[in-house]
Amino acid sequence: MRKLPLNTPTPAHSALGVVGTGVEHDSAWLHTSGQARYIDDLPAPEGLLHAAVGHSEQAHAWILELDLSRVHASPGVVAVITAADVPGHLDIGPVFPGDPVLAQDTVEHIGQPLFAVAATSHEAARKAARKAIVKYQPLEAVITVQDALEQQLFVRPGRRQQRGDPDQAIAGACHQLKGQQHIGGQEHFYLESQACLVEPTEDGGMFVHTSSQHPSEVQKLVAEVLGLPIHCVQAEVRRMGGGFGGKETQAAPLACVAALLARVTGCPVKYRLSRSDDMVQTGKRHDFFNTYHIGFDDSGLIKGADLMVAGRCGYSPDLSDAIVDRAMFHACNAYYLDQARVVGHRCKTHTVSNTAFRGFGGPQGMMIIEQAMDDIARHLGKDPLDIRKLNLFGPGRDVSHYGQTIEQQVLPELIAQLERSSAYRQRRQEIIALNARNPVLKRGLALTPVQFGISFTAKHLNQAGALVHIYTDGSIQVNHGGTEMGQGLYIKVAQVVATAFQVDVARVKVSATRTDKVPNTSPTAASSGSDLNGMAALDACEKILGGLTAFASSHWNVPEEHVRFHANQVHIGDHCLSWEDFIQTAYMHRISLSSSGFYATPKIHYDHDAGQGRPFLYYTNSAACSEVVVDTLTGEYRVLRTDILHDAGRSLNPAIDMGQIEGGFIQGMGWLTTEELVYSAEGRLLTTGPATYKIPAVSDCPPDLRVALLKDSPNHEATVFHSKAVGEPPFMLGISVWSALRDAVSSLSDYRFSPPLDTPATPERVLNAVTETRRWVNQQENGQ
Repeated sequence: MRKLPLNTPTPAHSALGVVGTGVEHDSAWLHTSGQARYIDDLPAPEGLLHAAVGHSEQAHAWILELDLSRVHASPGVVAVITAADVPGHLDIGPVFPGDPVLAQDTVEHIGQPLFAVAATSHEAARKAARKAIVKYQPLEAVITVQDALEQQLFVRPGRRQQRGDPDQAIAGACHQLKGQQHIGGQEHFYLESQACLVEPTEDGGMFVHTSSQHPSEVQKLVAEVLGLPIHCVQAEVRRMGGGFGGKETQAAPLACVAALLARVTGCPVKYRLSRSDDMVQTGKRHDFFNTYHIGFDDSGLIKGADLMVAGRCGYSPDLSDAIVDRAMFHACNAYYLDQARVVGHRCKTHTVSNTAFRGFGGPQGMMIIEQAMDDIARHLGKDPLDIRKLNLFGPGRDVSHYGQTIEQQVLPELIAQLERSSAYRQRRQEIIALNARNPVLKRGLALTPVQFGISFTAKHLNQAGALVHIYTDGSIQVNHGGTEMGQGLYIKVAQVVATAFQVDVARVKVSATRTDKVPNTSPTAASSGSDLNGMAALDACEKILGGLTAFASSHWNVPEEHVRFHANQVHIGDHCLSWEDFIQTAYMHRISLSSSGFYATPKIHYDHDAGQGRPFLYYTNSAACSEVVVDTLTGEYRVLRTDILHDAGRSLNPAIDMGQIEGGFIQGMGWLTTEELVYSAEGRLLTTGPATYKIPAVSDCPPDLRVALLKDSPNHEATVFHSKAVGEPPFMLGISVWSALRDAVSSLSDYRFSPPLDTPATPERVLNAVTETRRWVNQQENGQ
């Protein structure tokens, strides 16, 4: 079979829009003109009903009585169902059990669905769902991570990764420090809230239009709750209005509820959540409580480290086992921890079950070591960047605490480049001088790295399929298991196919993701969408190319090596045909113009019991340098400038990747600064909409934002055209803003004190950090 050379760049004079060029998003015009169809834009099928659910008002309680008579009698109501009406599986936990589609005897968080209503309008369904009379017997509710740790209440057992004897290494070090931090959660706040449209089929099955990152999981769970074989259910995703991980598992419960109502009524059912219901009813990024105990020498080199990361998982496992795993993997970020222990806890609380979010636990894990880097610098009176550079992975220090060798050393040179291009050293001196002159407005500067592993931590998910058709006019249709949520996956896969056949990307169309075209797909997550689906599509193209090359060789009697596809033409010895003429000729000679493709990520393995292995195929690297100004009288602040350098390997689409980097950084900055989830003591979410929950606006973005891709850094692994993932790694660049805020506050102590600053670093918390720093200064001056 002809193999496409993955290690050679695309010719400079080639087809239009191939890999490496900045082609616009395939739906860009549809998005901006308002013509892109989302679930709520689909034409309403005849007899459409609308769904809503009744929510628990208790965080943890027995259900003593559920009186639905007023719900049944409400205007427009067609059907009402409870857990007793589920013909198949009641539990729809995505990995481990614990997620009933409707509560049965017990509720474990405020907002948990108790029953579902189908009515003739969205408003009628919502009004009816509020009319239930529910009597509870309240039980003890655990709300915070600390309470769960004290009570040893977990959704899954804890795990440990360890190398050497960290206790002895810490005890023998010249210096020791301890620290802790609270890392807040984050609402996904996708523009399109959770939604689905389920239609009964003539054969007793269901067709599900879903806004999901994991259509195969939706298909499977809908089949299971209905008691049907999986082939009776088809799921389709054309696009989502944002996902960020919030639609990896959280879309399936809606589809299951709608399918149950469609089964009872025989009518199509749409179920979409209002923003407030979405925020109350669906999971978020895990908030974490982290601690460190480290020992280091006079230069700041870490000799031993004992780290703990504990995530608030909510009432059920959902994806928390893997999320805390990734927090443990990334607790070292980009730094070599020789003698080290990392312990991860999966804390059960009576709050909504938290779920995947961009970075999947990695950002929360990185935060503890980045705090330690700043703390070491303040303790020794050194520049934090020097401490970070000293502790980076490098030659002879290239094996992580979980046993994976860092084979491609990118960060030392990447950081050196950013240090120069951002003028870090010059600006550091200018900021020190400026802070000395200004008693109120203090500036801060921080340069922080990111080293993020690419692969699903669950090995079986590292696979993908694709289907490629060439039609007789030379046009090409592709279907693959990845979903489009605005990140540009479809256009990237189209570019891969165009490059394989060396035709204009305009000839390639990627159709909606459907479970009856490519089965058993993995979620579009873990920054692996392009890696997995691009390689699967490329595999299908190579199979077709193999047949076309053999046909050309035989038909024109030339060696196969004399058959070349280039610039919308096929060169066969001395013959040259246009792409469409050649395809027509191949069709007339009964040559296959269609193939499926498959890819499974190689090399990865991990032993959870031993805490050792190679969970990632490779790492993506980047760094950001951020400057802030803080008003020490109020705690208010602004981000003034951010410089970013990101390693995307041989970028499939530099324009798309740059957009992902910019958006990821801003979202990460929002997580650490303005986005605050507030719960009452009873476990009720109080921030349920944009009036109370602050995502970054244009005015929050640094007015000077400079983003560049690292040049001449192809992936050493055989990924698709030696590109590297871009989706999640830029998110962690927001840590530079948090570190810069600490730097600004630390200037009040002449950089001798490392201020505590939990996240999100709201003005109130920044002002508290200012107060703590001034208190420390006063104590030092008074000799305390």
